[in-house]
Amino acid sequence: MNWITRERPKIDRIACPWLIKRFIDPEAIFHFVPFELVKSGAKQLDAIPFDIPEVEYTHYKDECTFDYFVQKHNIEDPAVRTIAKIVRAADTDRHDMAGQASGLWAISAGLSFNIKDDHKLLEIGMVIYDGLYSWAKHLQNERHTQNPTEGLLIEVYRKFLKQKASSQKIPSWVKELKEIIQDQIDTDLSLSLQDVSKSLQVHPAYISREFSKYFDDLSFGEYLRKLRIERAIKLLETTQYTLAEIAYLTGFSDQSHFTRIFKKHTGLPPSIYKKQIIKASKK
Repeated sequence: MNWITRERPKIDRIACPWLIKRFIDPEAIFHFVPFELVKSGAKQLDAIPFDIPEVEYTHYKDECTFDYFVQKHNIEDPAVRTIAKIVRAADTDRHDMAGQASGLWAISAGLSFNIKDDHKLLEIGMVIYDGLYSWAKHLQNERHTQNPTEGLLIEVYRKFLKQKASSQKIPSWVKELKEIIQDQIDTDLSLSLQDVSKSLQVHPAYISREFSKYFDDLSFGEYLRKLRIERAIKLLETTQYTLAEIAYLTGFSDQSHFTRIFKKHTGLPPSIYKKQIIKASKK
């Protein structure tokens, strides 16, 4: 059967073809076309459209197209259900939902950046999702050597949990934690509250509640997004990177998502912000 979706796939539009080939339609043929040609192409090719608005196979509420495929075709495999959560977290930029989401996004974005042939990209993506499936089915409980910075972050949280919070004095761990996060933000945009809570064996809701008291009244995820915007501003001011490249380097799902979050934080789209920087430099 023919399936058709938007060109330049990254997360959902690679994960869904993998799911279709492995669990739904082994003989599936996939077509990637510009957004405005998906529906007309579906009629011409007698293909099923997916991952665009106003078709059956698409996003519903806070779930992505991959979730709908799993539900529609009653796929009960626990490993697929695990992957569904990771794909949803990566595709909707809610990386705190699954510790693996940031890595999946980084790999997917990097491959899309390097490979311009969508079918070649899908071919490599199939191998990646086969690996992710094997991990989800057989290796979830295995751990690699913990990153030293991550271990330091855990140690700081443990210090915090041992001391009673004071309403009059900010605990010493707050400054230390801010420095660790700031150091880490330049190389790792995927610090996960879920991973922290697992290592501490403390419910993430408790950590999240205490975290916001000392970090600008923001949640763990909101605080990291704030730092990502600050990093984006620095790149706008000091480099000649395109907006798409800055979105990629600061961990956003795409340029449009980067633009929306940037405007929410600064009041200006990044394109206007950059023009103002150029204008000011010429004075």
